Amino acid sequence: MFFKRIIFFLATVSLIAFSACKEDKKVIKQTEVAFKKEGELTIFKKDSTQVTLDIEIADTEYETQTGLMYRSSMETNQGMLFVFNDVAPRSFYMKNTQIPLDLIFIDGANKIVSFQKNAKPFDENSLPSNAPAKYVLEINADLVDKWVVAVGDSISY
Repeated sequence: MFFKRIIFFLATVSLIAFSACKEDKKVIKQTEVAFKKEGELTIFKKDSTQVTLDIEIADTEYETQTGLMYRSSMETNQGMLFVFNDVAPRSFYMKNTQIPLDLIFIDGANKIVSFQKNAKPFDENSLPSNAPAKYVLEINADLVDKWVVAVGDSISY
C-alpha cells in the first residue's frame, strides 16, 4: 500500500510538472534590425540630375545572405548596397523581407545594367540580374520609376 502511494504521488508530481512546462511555451520574437548608415551613394542620371542615398553596405557572406531581412520599413533616402568580389549574373529573392523593394543591378564600371522592380515581400521566386553585375542596390519599391532611373545611369559611393 505504501509503495502504491509513492507511485501515485510521483505520477501526480510528474503530471503537474509536465503540464506546467506545456503552458510555458517559449515565444521567439525576431528583433527589428535598425538601419545603420555606412556611406552615401549617388545615382548620376543621363539628364544630369542626381539622387543621393544613405546606404548600408553588405560585403560579407552573412550580410549578402541576410540583406534587408527582418526589417519592417526603410526611409525613402536609404538603401542597401551589396558589393561582390566579381562581376557575374546575380539572383536575389525576398525570403524574410517584409518591405517591397526595387533592385538595381550595376556592373563593374558602376553602370546600371538592369532592374527588378516592385519585388514582393516574402516571395522566394528568383529575381535575376539578366546581366552580369558586381553591385546590387536595394531601395524601396517604386523609387526607380519615381526617380526615372534608367539602364546606363551610373553610381558612385
